Amino acid sequence: MQLTFLGTGGGMPSPSRGVSAIALQFGGEVLLFDCGEGTQRQFMLSTVSFMKVAAIFITHFHGDHFLGLPGLIQSMNFSGRKAPLAIFGPPGMIDLAKDLISLGHFTLGFDITAGEMTDGDGADVGALRVTALEVEHTVPALSFVIEERERRGRFKADRAKELGVPPGPLFGELQAGREVRIGELIIEPTMVMGSPRKGRKVVISGDTRPNARLTEAAAGASVLVHEATLDASLIEGARSYGHSTALEAGQVARAAKVGLLVLTHISSRYENASVLETEAREVFPRVVAAYDLMTIPVPFPKDEMEGL
Repeated sequence: MQLTFLGTGGGMPSPSRGVSAIALQFGGEVLLFDCGEGTQRQFMLSTVSFMKVAAIFITHFHGDHFLGLPGLIQSMNFSGRKAPLAIFGPPGMIDLAKDLISLGHFTLGFDITAGEMTDGDGADVGALRVTALEVEHTVPALSFVIEERERRGRFKADRAKELGVPPGPLFGELQAGREVRIGELIIEPTMVMGSPRKGRKVVISGDTRPNARLTEAAAGASVLVHEATLDASLIEGARSYGHSTALEAGQVARAAKVGLLVLTHISSRYENASVLETEAREVFPRVVAAYDLMTIPVPFPKDEMEGL
């Protein structure tokens, strides 16, 4: 699982930053979170294929978060896409999708479905569950919690051997959850498998003021992607426009005890985002300011890594 930050700016593009778009790769599929203008070109500059996007999740309907949809859809169509595409967003997404598709005046070669999400609604995409959380912005807005399904426990090869199971195909049968017979003895998978393992969790804030519900939802996340539009000296402006400062993002990460904080939605006033990274690091040490085309892996939960 990995995250690629296709656009990391807020409000409008700048020479160094596109606007909001984050691709999450897992297995052979891609989930896209927000789709600011020019997202299809950012895909082309990255190592991620827009043809593998299975679903798009829009946090809210400010232009820098959704105006890239018509261009991306048209590029998919020109490239011969046949696989269906799902688009999710706040209430109004269904009508907006119809309007955006009609702008192109072309015949689509693939199906598009649109769905509307409110607080607590979820969508399954492959082995991932995406849950919406209503947050605090100047328009109805969502954060998204992405969770990997619980995985099977580790296979205890030594224990299997002790029970008389020879290495080879029978090991695979047990790992797949099927019992095997060794003479008169039936070996159940539970006899040689460890406890189920927690999946990874990623939280994407979208545009929001810090709030307790988002902090609670982010608890223990491997990665928290939190907007950090401004620095703390501009706190009044952040409050007025429904945004967060880098310091506030750091405070959320600290309270939620996440593995890594990634700052994004960075105002074009910052040619160098190190000031925001430094500010967040005052309260939370594991932080990085995202830049366009940055790719990071999503690690497994800390307790599992320590057991390797």
